[in-house]
Amino acid sequence: MLKTFLFIFLGGGLGSVFRYLTSLLTQKFYTHSFPLATFLVNVLGCFLIGLLIGFSDKLFSSNADLRLLFITGFCGGYTTFSAFGYENIQLLQNNQLGLALTYIGLSVLLGLLAVWFGLFLAK
Repeated sequence: MLKTFLFIFLGGGLGSVFRYLTSLLTQKFYTHSFPLATFLVNVLGCFLIGLLIGFSDKLFSSNADLRLLFITGFCGGYTTFSAFGYENIQLLQNNQLGLALTYIGLSVLLGLLAVWFGLFLAK
């Protein structure tokens, strides 16, 4: 169990560093008000988790620790939006359109309300 946590911890740390580097690089070349860095991180994270899961049989078939390092750890540290995207694709592939739309709608709405409420309480 400790080894599992270590792989997730290492991957998450790397993902967080890459998220920060993406933000720095984006801010260096983009100065408009659209939150491009977060947008890029979310889209790239979704693309990366799709690739990694799609190739997981080839890449991680003999080592589950690498799956934890890259998919759970790195992608989770880079962006949790990638997991959100993948979970919704799973719901859609299982013909659960209503549940997927509910999950998407509630996540966005309640996420925005939670940020607003946190800011409100902090004032």
